[in-house]
Amino acid sequence: MQLTEYVHTFGQWLRERHGERVHKIALNAGFTCPNRDGSKGIGGCSFCNNASFNADVAQRRRQVVAGVEQQLAAGRRNASRYTQARRYLAYFQAYTNTYAEVAALKQLYDQALAQEGVIGLSVGTRPDCVPREVLELLAGYRAQGQEVWLELGLQSAFDATLARVNRGHGLREYVLACRAARRMGIPVCTHLIVGLPGETAWHAEKTLEVVLDVGTDGLKLHPLHVVKGTRLANEWRRGEYTAWSRDDYVAVTADLIERTPWAVVYHRLTGTAPASLLLAPQWCAHKWPVVNAIVAELARRGSRQGAMAGMTAPTALDLSPKLKACAR
Repeated sequence: MQLTEYVHTFGQWLRERHGERVHKIALNAGFTCPNRDGSKGIGGCSFCNNASFNADVAQRRRQVVAGVEQQLAAGRRNASRYTQARRYLAYFQAYTNTYAEVAALKQLYDQALAQEGVIGLSVGTRPDCVPREVLELLAGYRAQGQEVWLELGLQSAFDATLARVNRGHGLREYVLACRAARRMGIPVCTHLIVGLPGETAWHAEKTLEVVLDVGTDGLKLHPLHVVKGTRLANEWRRGEYTAWSRDDYVAVTADLIERTPWAVVYHRLTGTAPASLLLAPQWCAHKWPVVNAIVAELARRGSRQGAMAGMTAPTALDLSPKLKACAR
């Protein structure tokens, strides 16, 4: 069973668009977050320890010191060993990668695009940190023929959930940023977390419904995992949060995939954390067993992405007034 038979993946989309494999190289450019530095809040989201993307603190420091050029060179060497890719996207991943003056952002992005084989950018950020000047900068790269994606971390369409996890923004900010970016020709990849505190499968389906209604070009799904050094870890230890089972995550993810039109590209179906940081659930330590289980579930159903596109959850939640208010 091939993943691409059941899901429209980002790797597949890039290969079709560019005629060969394109490898995404994750970068740490030393950004922080308005939810950490005090401008929006302190402590960050209750689930966030950015070290879960790279548990080696010394390595993270070396990455920032080394700068974008050396990180991309190292990424190219790794790609040549494992994927034989010759083209790359510079993925500004760690923390909020539009949270700086536009001139500073331009310098970083220009440096990345000047490196051998780099054909574009993927910029991860928060929806409350993409002012028009930043969108104009990204749109300018698109106009020059660069591949550019804006990755917006929404996580949930429910403001009560976002407040509970100390997100520091609501659905409104996402709607405004997503629509503004897409009006300027910048494709958006929306990050969603399945299994947030207080949420069920119904919440995940309604969040997807809202995101598709707003309009998005790509999706990333992450299971909520508990890592050390977070407020969520304390809640988990006190028994206030119970992590989802792999079977539950696989079933809900398959439901979401079925409800997603084929034109929307899945950049990710699951997420992992290093064993040194991961507290729960333990199945989040490994990616491919989860991906393979999702494919197996779709095969068992005789289904694929888009098979139930347009279907809604049994119980309606009318978020349309909120979306209409955001559009004004």
